[in-house]
Amino acid sequence: MTKRKGVSMNKIKNVFRLYFSLKLSQRTIAKSLRLSLGVVNKYIQMAEQAKLPWPLPDDTSDSDLLSLLQPAKRIVAITQPINAENKSIDLAQIHCELKRKHVTLQLLWEEYLIAPPGEKSYYSYSQFCRLYNAWRQKQSLSMRQIHKAGDKLFIDYSGDTVPINDRLTGEIRQAEIFVAVLGASNYTYADATWTQTLPDWIGSHVRVFRYLGGVTALLVPDNLKSAITKFCRYEPNVNRTYDDLALHYDTAILPARPLRPKDKAKVEVSVLIVQRWILARLRNYQFFSLEELNTAIKKLLFEINNKPFKKLPGTRYSQFVSIDKPALKPLPETDYEYAKFKIARVNRDYHVEIDKHYYSAPYLLVREEVDVRWTSNCVELFHNGQRVAIHRRSTLLYTHTTCDEHMPKSHQHYAGYSPESFLDRAMKIGSQTRRVVQNILVGKKHIEQSYRAAQGLLRLAKNYSPERLEKACDLALAIGSPNRRSVLSILEKGLEQSPLEQEEAKTDSVKKPPHENIRGSDYYTSSTDKENTHVTTTHSTTIA
Repeated sequence: MTKRKGVSMNKIKNVFRLYFSLKLSQRTIAKSLRLSLGVVNKYIQMAEQAKLPWPLPDDTSDSDLLSLLQPAKRIVAITQPINAENKSIDLAQIHCELKRKHVTLQLLWEEYLIAPPGEKSYYSYSQFCRLYNAWRQKQSLSMRQIHKAGDKLFIDYSGDTVPINDRLTGEIRQAEIFVAVLGASNYTYADATWTQTLPDWIGSHVRVFRYLGGVTALLVPDNLKSAITKFCRYEPNVNRTYDDLALHYDTAILPARPLRPKDKAKVEVSVLIVQRWILARLRNYQFFSLEELNTAIKKLLFEINNKPFKKLPGTRYSQFVSIDKPALKPLPETDYEYAKFKIARVNRDYHVEIDKHYYSAPYLLVREEVDVRWTSNCVELFHNGQRVAIHRRSTLLYTHTTCDEHMPKSHQHYAGYSPESFLDRAMKIGSQTRRVVQNILVGKKHIEQSYRAAQGLLRLAKNYSPERLEKACDLALAIGSPNRRSVLSILEKGLEQSPLEQEEAKTDSVKKPPHENIRGSDYYTSSTDKENTHVTTTHSTTIA
C-alpha cells in the first residue's frame, strides 16, 4: 500500500458520514476508505470532543470544519492582508527574509514568538510553515524557488539582436544582447557585444562582476558553445578559459541541464523583461556604434532595476542592496584577463611554439607535453599542474625567448653570445680577423660549436697580440684555410712575421694543394705534357 503523507478533507468527511449516518464500525470504515484504524479513531475522537453536529450545515467550509475540530488553533485566511501589530504574519516579508544567507523558517518562527503579542495565542511552527507554503504556492511560478542571497547568477543571451549601422561603409551589423540576473533580488544586467564567441562572453562576465561590485557563489549559464564544450546532463565539460575565469573570481560554474528551462527560469524571465522594456523601446532608434547602444541600454536598465515590484515590497535595486550585495564575495584586485589554452610538446631545442614565437621550457622536459596558458601580456607553461616557466608575451615572429636557467649548463656559457657580438669583437682587432670569424660562424652545424671556435680564435689575441692575430688571419685567408687551427699553427711557427715566408706561402698555396684531400692543378696535367717535361729535363741535363 502506498504511504500517504496526509488525509484529505473529503476522506475526513466520509469518515464522519460512515460513522454517524451509517453507523459502521471503525474497522469497517478503515477498510472501506483504505485508512489505518488509528487515523479513523483519531478523527472520530476529535469530532466527539468538539461535539461536531451531523449532518454539517451546507455552508460549512473546510476551514470551518478544521476550526470546529481544533478550537485551540487558529487558521488565518491567506488571502487577507496580515497585520504585524496583532500578531499576524507578513508572508511576503518572510519570503524575502528566507533569501538571506542561513535564514530558515525555524529561525523566523522563533523571532515571531519573541515579538510582543497583540493577542494571547500564537501560531505553532507547523501552522507557521503551512501558512507560508500555501501562500508561496499561490504566487507566480518564477517565485516557487527560493534563491539564497549571493548564491547564483543566471546568464544567457537574449536571442534578439539590435542592428548597428557603420557610418563609413553603410554596412549593418547585428549586436548580441547579454543578460544576467541575480537569483535572490532579481537585479538585472545587460550589455551588447558583436558576437557570442568566447572573448565577448568572457568580456561580458568581467563587466557584470564590475557592475555588481562582487561575485556570486555560482554561475548558471545556458549550454552555449562559448561556455560548455560538451553537453551532458550530469558532467558537462566547461571551456578551459571559462573555467579559468571562475578560478580567478573564486566562483563555480553550474550549467543548466539541457532541455530543462526551469533550471534557468530566472534568466528566461529577465530576457523577456529586457526584450520588452529595453529592446522594444529602442526599436525606432538608429545606432552607429556599440558604445551608443550600450549607453542606451544602461539608461533603460536603471529604470528596470528601480521599478517597484507588483507583489513584493521594494524594487530590484533595493532588494539587491539589502539582500544580495552584502552576501557577494569581494572582487579580486584585478579584472580577469582573457587567456587561451593548449597542450604543446617541448621540442629538442627546449622551446614551445605559441603564435609563431618560441618560448623556452626547462631542458629536462624535452619531448614532454606541457599545458600552455597565454594572454596578451604573458605566457605560462605548466607540467603536472605546476608552473614551470613564465615569459613576457612577444609579438616578434619566428624568434626565441629563452631563460638561462632553462638551458643545459653547456649551453648557458654561450647564452649571452650572438653572431653579431663575435663579429664586433673581431672587427676591433682587424678586418681579416672578422672575415675568419665570419667563416667560422657559418661553417659549423650547431651554433654552440661555432661560438666555441670563434671564442678560441679571439683569445689568441691575448697570447700573441692583436697585431700578430690580424696578420695570421690574413695569411690563413690567403692559403684558403680560414679556421682556428690554421691561424694557431701560423702563430706558433711565426709565419706571419716574415714577409718572404708569407709570399712563399702564398705561392705554395697556388702550386701545392692546401689540403691532402684536394688534388691540385698538377693532377689535371696530361700525361703527354708530363713526358715532354721529363724529356726536356733529361735532354737539358745531357747537354749540360
